[in-house]
Formats: sequence, structure tokens, C-alpha cells
Amino acid sequence: MAAPITHQDVRELGDYVAGAMAGDVVEHRVALGELTLRTKPPSIPKVLRFLRDDSNCLFKILIDICGVDYPDRQPRFEVVYHLLSLRHNHRVRVKVEIGEDEAVPSATGLFNAAGWFEREAWDLYGIFFSDHPDLRRLLTDYGFEGHPMRKDFPLTGYVEVRYDDEQKRVVYEPVKLVQEFRSFDFLSPWEGMARSLPGDEKAGKERS
Repeated sequence: MAAPITHQDVRELGDYVAGAMAGDVVEHRVALGELTLRTKPPSIPKVLRFLRDDSNCLFKILIDICGVDYPDRQPRFEVVYHLLSLRHNHRVRVKVEIGEDEAVPSATGLFNAAGWFEREAWDLYGIFFSDHPDLRRLLTDYGFEGHPMRKDFPLTGYVEVRYDDEQKRVVYEPVKLVQEFRSFDFLSPWEGMARSLPGDEKAGKERS
């Protein structure tokens, strides 16, 4: 069984990677017991390749690639890579900031698992990955407009989907809100109602 990883081990690994990748790793720190590296979009392939192949790293498993949306910040998006080294019992988190009109180099040439992760980030956030072999939507339907995980995406969406029995197919229609705004008082319907409800008079007769 591998020895437990200490905070000192993680810090030393961060210093080692930052020293070896000077100019590509712009920040390294320990967060929640794991190493977090920050890099620049053009450096992503170089940093990921080093983390995968260097004998002191060997992060052979790409666990996840996810997007984060900060609509009030520039650059707006952050792409986060999570890697695992079974050999050294380490995890590492790599972050890169990217603007709406920028592209992140695809990691599909380094990790096969990156294909679907990058398609998901493109579908949900609109983050573009250059040189991806098949950057199509993954979770939303054909013809879907917008990117639903962006924080400025309306909760109702832009269209609603239903099956039309007359046309014998699925149809898309603009969202129609019967009531645009409702005011809730967040009180219990039993304890918070000031007026009597239909049927309350029967309960009064039974008690008398």
C-alpha cells in the first residue's frame, strides 16, 4: 500500500512542476489538500504532457474536464482539468482562464477521455477547443440554441419541445409563460393562511 500523501509532499511536487515548467505554470498552490496549477491556454498541451510523462508525476488518468462561468469577470470562463497518478497516489488540478471568443487547445491527442469531456464543456458553456476531431453537442438536443450552464441562460430556456400527434414528430416552439411572475410568502399553507378555505366550516361543526 502506498504511503499517505502529506501536505509537504504536495507542496514539493508543486515546486518541482513549477520549476520544470517555468513560463508555462504561472501559479501553483495547495488547495483542499491537492495541488492546483494555473497555466495559459497555449501551454495546456505542454503542461498536460509533462504531467502525464514525467517520472515524478505520471498523471496517466484524466478524471474530468469541466467549465466554470464567471460572467462578471474577464476572462469569463475557466477550464479545469483533474488528473490522477496511480503510481504516486497523487491528484492534480490544472486551471486555465479563457475568454468567450478564445479557444483552448484540445487535449484529445494526449488523453482519449478528453473527447467527450471537451464536447460537454462546448455544449454546456460554449467553450471552444481547437483541433478537436469532433466538437459536437453531447447532452442537448439537435438544433438546441445557446449553452444552458452559462449563468445568463434563462431558466426556462428559449424553446420547449413536445411531440405533435398530428404531425407525428417532435416540434420546437417558443417558450410561453402563462404567468411571468408569482409572489410567494413561503408560509405553510396550513399555518400561514389568514382566510378560511372551502370545507373549513365542516371542521368547525364537527368540533361543536
